[in-house]
Formats: sequence, C-alpha cells, structure tokens
Amino acid sequence: MALRTVYTSVIRNRFDLGVNNLRTFVTTAFLCRRTPPLGPMPNEDIDVKNIDTVEKYRSYNRYFRHAEEAKKEPVWWKTYQAYVEKADPEHGAERVDIGLHRCQSSRTKVLRERRLVMKENRKNVELERACRLRTFKIPVGQVQEMWENSSGCFHVKRLADHYGIFRDLFPMAYFLPRVSLRIRYRQETSSQVHYGNHLTPTEAASTPEVSFKADEGSLWTLLLTSPDEHLLDNEAEYLHWLVGNIPGGAVQAGEELCHYLPPLPARGTGFHRYIYVLFKQEEAIHFQEDIRPSPCHSLADRTFKTVDFYRKHQDSMTPAGLAFFQCQWDESVTSTFHNTLNMREPVFEFIRPPVYHPPQVKYPHGQPLRYLDRYRDGQEDQTYGIY
Repeated sequence: MALRTVYTSVIRNRFDLGVNNLRTFVTTAFLCRRTPPLGPMPNEDIDVKNIDTVEKYRSYNRYFRHAEEAKKEPVWWKTYQAYVEKADPEHGAERVDIGLHRCQSSRTKVLRERRLVMKENRKNVELERACRLRTFKIPVGQVQEMWENSSGCFHVKRLADHYGIFRDLFPMAYFLPRVSLRIRYRQETSSQVHYGNHLTPTEAASTPEVSFKADEGSLWTLLLTSPDEHLLDNEAEYLHWLVGNIPGGAVQAGEELCHYLPPLPARGTGFHRYIYVLFKQEEAIHFQEDIRPSPCHSLADRTFKTVDFYRKHQDSMTPAGLAFFQCQWDESVTSTFHNTLNMREPVFEFIRPPVYHPPQVKYPHGQPLRYLDRYRDGQEDQTYGIY
C-alpha cells in the first residue's frame, strides 16, 4: 500500500512539472511575439543618476531655440493628439466672450468695506445676543441679491454649459449673464423660471411676468426659444416669444415682434429646454425683417436660429441675461396643437388603446367570481385586469 502511494505521488509530481514547463514555454513564446516599442520616450537619453554631467543652458534664448526645434520634430507620442484634433476640429479651440464687460472693483476696496461691516457688527449688542441665543434670522432676499452681484453670473454660466445652452444657441461663444431675470408664470413660487427647473406646459400656458433691473432710458430685447422641439430640422429652433425695444424694465411697453406661444414638447420626446435670453441694445433697432404675422399660428413662420438673429444685430445688441426651464408633454400640448395651431399632434410613442370588454350579460356562465368588477363604476380599486 505504501509503495503504491509513493508511486502515485511521483507520477503526480512529474505531471505537474510537465504542465509548469509547458506554461513557461507558452509564456516565453508569447512575450517573444510582442512588438518592439515605437521609439524612445522623451528625455530617455538623460542620465538621471549623474545629473551634474547634463549640459546646462546658460542662456534662455539658446534653450528656447532648442525647444522649438524639438517641438517641430515628428515623434510618435504626438500621434494620439493629432488623431483627436482630426476627429474633433474644435478640440482645444477657445470660445469667444460676447457678453457685457464688467468693471471689477479693486480687491483692497472690497476688503476695506468688509472690515468696516465686521467692525460695526461687533459693536451691535442685539446682533451678538441673537447669535448667541440662536434666534438670528438671515434675510434670504439679501443673500440672493449679494449672490447675484458677486458670483451668480459665473454659476449660471456653468449651469448653461452643463445644459448645452451656449453650444446650441451660440456655437463657439458664451457670455456671463450680468442681468438677473425674474420670470413668473403665476403667483405661486413653484411657477417661477430659474436655471433648469421643471415646469409643466399647463403652468407655462399664459404669458409670464418678466422683470429685471434696468437703467432709465435703456433699451432691451427679450427672446424665448426652444432648440429641442423642431419637428423637421435638428439644427433649427422654434420661436415662442420675441419682444424688442423694451424701454427700461417695462416688458409690456416693448414692441412685440412675435406673440407668446405655449411650450410644445411632443409626446414621447422627453424634456425640452425653453430658454429666455435678454439682450441689451445700444440704440433703437428697426425689426422689420423679424416681425412675424399676428397671430402667428404657423410653425414654419416660427422657425428660428438665435445665432443668425444675433449676427444680424450684433452691432446694436449684446446678450446680458439668461434663464431657462424644462418641459415635458401633458394634455395641454394636445389642445395647443389642435386648437391653436390647427394641426395634428405628432406622437413619438405607442399609445395603447383601452381594454375592450364585451357587453355585460345578465347570467354569466363560466366566468370568474369577480366578473362584475369589469363593469363596476366608481373610483375604488379595480382588479379586472388580472382576468
């Protein structure tokens, strides 16, 4: 028995040794088939251990000349960069700022004013007592105003980049929204337009109330467009509202070039973006070519491109304000297509017809016990769908 065990262990060890030798041979053959490197890596010829022996440039001009010559040499590690630039011609291109320029106050002046405010707050006994008892209330409106006057425009720009606003409206350009827009469809707080919030087409069915801070005697143009809902051209937009030559902040006193049209997100297409853009005019503009017929109930007449509109009047207007919201289909869109536009509603999803039930019989034979639930009236839960 012992002899048989020894013989079995010897055979097994020889088999394992053969398998290991085979694996080593296959691995060695695979490594030998590897392709050689494309070329030397940059700065591979420098001896890092003997850094003192490396030639030092005593003149910056000489170093700069050698660097420019090395930059022009064709090397293999630039292949990927060339591939990316060929695939995306706009890769690495800088966008143009087309917005208003802001005169920033000096940092020293801001710090001085901040120290004065802190000094006055330390002398206020009631403020110290409220903070200690945790009864101090921060005015939200004042915080909102400070945010709008300081870093609000930069945050709004980041949101607009996230939602692709500048990419679709102003290709290769952007602007900082210096002027804050306050847009409200109803008196409720939930019907306000912020920066990407969700509203229903029913809430946005009527003309909103728009207000913004403006100097007396200034002129403005307000635009509402949607780059997502055009039915025939992916690059075009539908114009929903356009008011020009607005004196001061009175939108109602402006020249309405195209009357307001409620949102039209087609069924089955998800959320659409609806963007308000405020332009500041340098002078009064004659919008003869931009006037739509009133009432404008044709989607062909409302086909629009914001970048073309801006290029036409870029010498007389500058984008200054931005606000946008998102909409999804509801029942009011069907009414707008049928009653306002007088056209069939486009649908991009399958609408299941209601379940057909044969007429009810007085003596159901061979039917389940809950047969009458199919014909029950009322709002209680119905279970006929499982039969």
